[in-house]
Amino acid sequence: MEQAAMQYAAEAVRLDRLGETEKAAEYYRRAVDALTRLIRLYPDYILNRVYIERVTTYKERLRILQEGGLEGQRFSFEKSSTSSTKETLLEADEAGIREKPNVGWENVAGLQQAKKAIKEAIVYPVQRPDLFPLGWPRGILLFGPPGCGKTLLAAAVANEIDAEFIVVDAASVMSKWLGEAEKNVAKLFASARSISEQGRPAIIFIDEVDSLLGVRSHEVGGEVRVRNQFLKEMDGIMDKGKNYHLYVIAATNKPWDLDWAFIRRFQKRILVPIPDFETRVELLTMYTAQLELSPDVDLKELAKGTEGFTGSDIRDICQSVRMEVIRELFESGRAANKEARPRPVTMEDFKRILRSRKPSVSSEMIASYDRWFESFKAL
Repeated sequence: MEQAAMQYAAEAVRLDRLGETEKAAEYYRRAVDALTRLIRLYPDYILNRVYIERVTTYKERLRILQEGGLEGQRFSFEKSSTSSTKETLLEADEAGIREKPNVGWENVAGLQQAKKAIKEAIVYPVQRPDLFPLGWPRGILLFGPPGCGKTLLAAAVANEIDAEFIVVDAASVMSKWLGEAEKNVAKLFASARSISEQGRPAIIFIDEVDSLLGVRSHEVGGEVRVRNQFLKEMDGIMDKGKNYHLYVIAATNKPWDLDWAFIRRFQKRILVPIPDFETRVELLTMYTAQLELSPDVDLKELAKGTEGFTGSDIRDICQSVRMEVIRELFESGRAANKEARPRPVTMEDFKRILRSRKPSVSSEMIASYDRWFESFKAL
């Protein structure tokens, strides 16, 4: 559902650029519906605040499209700020969502190689900049199958260094708003630069970066200007002799769609793969921690049976078994009693769900990521 919502949003932006307002409105509506369902299904999900902001953004754009008020319109965010850079941050809100992540490394199962590369590129330079006379990487690309933890990694490192975390997607940057898109990009980087120059790290996180900076067979003038503005800004943050801590972390499920000009500006290019056996055990332990399990539940056996599944797939499986026992409680009529609790989840419950599930990522897709990694990896 998370992946579907992002795909709907990316398609809405694409159609919006082309002036196909009716179709764009329909895809914005689908993105809103998918994100709303996701928020309701997982009320405690750590990224819900980001998704709520996106729902607000897409609804506002949908309203503008339906009213026919395209010219001169753009997204605006009316979030207040307690930061000393309040005015500058409010300008940046036109292009991104500021978010204080409540995510730590402990929330990211496995991915040791990716964690190590990110710590070396971001955490260590923040802690001891004096040890890096040649500077440090400012651009980090996280790529891999959907649902494997790219966003969590970015949020975790932002929390680790207490950085201002600015979440950007194509819908909040690109537009037909008469040249405002490249201005949004400039404001975004100016705001982040101001924060970092005052001594606090800043991270610009670009989700689904391929929808914003990917190679396209047909581009309108606005797209070209936005891409050029991004190139200019990324070159600016990598200028020699500047020791402020401003980073661009980008995530994509389609690294092969990125323009080479952008690929080479991400000095770190890190594969975020599907979870291995140990990581699947860790994920199952994490997602079942609040469930009452029957003694016959063997998480290691379940981990063996979920080879090829993403982290999101495993979360969905755990959510599905929970829904089964809740449904039984309601169908038995006992749910009216507020003291009644669902029965413990059994191993058979898990096996029954697994018999009706397949991994969301094919072996062919995994091979594609491995090939791209071998060609462009930079850890």
